Amino acid sequence: MAKFRKGPRRVSALVDRDIKRLSEKRGFAESRLLTHWSEIAGAETAALCQPVKVGFPRNGFGAVLTLLTTGAHAPMLQMQLPKLRERVNACYGYNAISRITLTQTAPTGFAEGQAAFTAQPTKRAAPKPEVVAEARQTAAGVSDDGLRSSLERLAANIISKQRI
Repeated sequence: MAKFRKGPRRVSALVDRDIKRLSEKRGFAESRLLTHWSEIAGAETAALCQPVKVGFPRNGFGAVLTLLTTGAHAPMLQMQLPKLRERVNACYGYNAISRITLTQTAPTGFAEGQAAFTAQPTKRAAPKPEVVAEARQTAAGVSDDGLRSSLERLAANIISKQRI
């Protein structure tokens, strides 16, 4: 006779088994490495790379962690690899990872390894009302609506930069 649990359950308890199975398929015995990557690697480093897989070489001890990154960030990450390896091994609790390799494309295909390693979008301040009014006055003689709105935006940018 099976035991049934009464009462509410946490959502994490429902998907724990599936997450563990899927992460082990990529070599991640410790799924915490995937789920808490930004805490382990640090926020700045986590924005530059993402763990893809853990492999085990034929001859040698320890595993190899493969990180996915963009080409521009690879040299910066290369310098941080010893420190990053220590942090990852602290997550495991022992020297599980002997080496970290960087890849600039997905090792299994382009669809799986896509990751957004983009910088945060810069927020531009809205132009002041007097700048907008001056820009409208500058482009007032243009009859085409699309061209006039483009010229107004251009004029507002130029006027704003001149007043700084």
